[in-house]
Amino acid sequence: MTAAEQDTGDRAGGGGPLHRRRFLKAASGTALTAAAVGAAPAPTRTPVQAPPPAPTSAPTRTMTPTRARAVIPQIGDTMPSLAFDDPTTQQRLGRLYASALTDMTDRNTIAADPAVYDRAGLLTDPPGTLVRAGAGYPTPQRWTRDAAVNAWSAASLLAPDVGRNTLWSVVDRGPGGLVVQQDNQWWDQVVWIVAARHHHLVTDDGDFLAKAYETSVHTMREREKHSFDAAYGLFRGPGFMNDGISGYPEPPSAPEVRSSFVLDHPHAADLMCLSTNCLYYGARTALAAMADALGRPEEAEAWRTSAGRLRAAVDRQLWRPEAGTYAYLVHGSGPFAGRVDTSQEGAGLALAVLLGVADERRARQLLAGAHWQPHGIVNVWPHFARFGASRPGRHNVMVWPMVHGLYGLAAAMAGRTEEFARAVETFADLVTGSGGDFYEVYDSVSGKVDGGWQSGASGRPEHFVSQPHQTWSATAYLRLIHEGMVGLVHSADTVRLRPCLPRHWGPVRLHGLRWRDLTLDITLSGAGNRVRSCTVDGRPGAPVLSAAGRGRHTVELVLEGLEGLDGE
Repeated sequence: MTAAEQDTGDRAGGGGPLHRRRFLKAASGTALTAAAVGAAPAPTRTPVQAPPPAPTSAPTRTMTPTRARAVIPQIGDTMPSLAFDDPTTQQRLGRLYASALTDMTDRNTIAADPAVYDRAGLLTDPPGTLVRAGAGYPTPQRWTRDAAVNAWSAASLLAPDVGRNTLWSVVDRGPGGLVVQQDNQWWDQVVWIVAARHHHLVTDDGDFLAKAYETSVHTMREREKHSFDAAYGLFRGPGFMNDGISGYPEPPSAPEVRSSFVLDHPHAADLMCLSTNCLYYGARTALAAMADALGRPEEAEAWRTSAGRLRAAVDRQLWRPEAGTYAYLVHGSGPFAGRVDTSQEGAGLALAVLLGVADERRARQLLAGAHWQPHGIVNVWPHFARFGASRPGRHNVMVWPMVHGLYGLAAAMAGRTEEFARAVETFADLVTGSGGDFYEVYDSVSGKVDGGWQSGASGRPEHFVSQPHQTWSATAYLRLIHEGMVGLVHSADTVRLRPCLPRHWGPVRLHGLRWRDLTLDITLSGAGNRVRSCTVDGRPGAPVLSAAGRGRHTVELVLEGLEGLDGE
């Protein structure tokens, strides 16, 4: 959650959502700097195209309204445990896994007030809870991107009922049916579609699938109607992680605009960014997969065709063959219309690999050539002209652990074991250096907690705060372990293990991991990303478990092939 850009301060009426970007303000209404609480937010914007509240005939669940609060932690026999044989690695990486579980399931799992979160009438009690954006923000936190990312990264796997509630908490029941809330950060909506498909793969929840497909179709149709630029073949909208203006060059950043929110700056709404278009591609492929699962082959083929067209447009507009990587964005209007910004967008590169926009050859190229700062992959590299090493832009050359985590996962998926190790160990060192707390953003050179610099209501660069207990920072680390190191690959009928185990990490054991009706005790040894041997319950076999299975199973894998895989 990019806290200082969000109106998170006041309700819009009884039980209504918080206006975004109003967080971190003084009681007098004057701006605060990082030395006090936070930088000044932009003026409130009225959400656009918002569907009305759910009709009285909508399905409901009996849930007692309550204040948001943390619930009893689920650590123990319901959560997995991670143990490295090497004491140093356990101290560095293993303990942090337990901390991340605590952050998600204890500190940031809250009681769900149905008056705020159940606009679609689909929340269930039990569990009556959801995962919030973070403990550093006021409540309620009905924010699409945070809900979707946290479900996608960990909640759907570790606590499926809570993950489902978290996804439904940002869905409305409008005149045409279910739709992701239509607020003024429209580019956030499609990540929900990707997360919803993931939730179904993990849980095989058929009822969820049918409603999620309805929601996803309505949401995508809204975005195709309002956000698609036929001239470029791309979707308009700011970058996935960059709702603050510090994430962009000048223009669209306009010094005369006294606001940190990207859309308050001229022509920013018409930007066409790599990360956002990768997510649209992922959303269309997710829609195709959901349609297939529902037995609608013609719809599935139409979604696949539209996804293919979008992928071709991303390649045409943003691939840079001379550099072996993708550009950040295309200006869609204003004095720079048609101009390409060649900055490196960390989330964009990661999502291009993870969602299949980049083929294997391009994935190797862009990962090999990516710029790292001393403490990780940053939002956008290099510094824009108005920022620098002493005053880095909040959404520019700063390490957001969620973005860094996506990049580490992309490295694992591409078989770059040493780069994956670097990503995980750098991540762990950042969090350890901040007292074991998962903060929102860190300085990329010092590794210290820092919110970075950005223009605000004063019209001058202001030093922002990095919020503590940021859920998507914690779930990013969990995902690096589950999908990166262990290599969980979910499908309709199986879960496959494709581990990525750096040297000196093994043996390592992940015990008590639940997947549907299975509970898995997984041991990895060796090093690399090729399986030399695998046993399931002591019998040799493939590293694949059927969804038809039940009960507890022991899986032991020996990895090899580290040499020669990271050099390309």
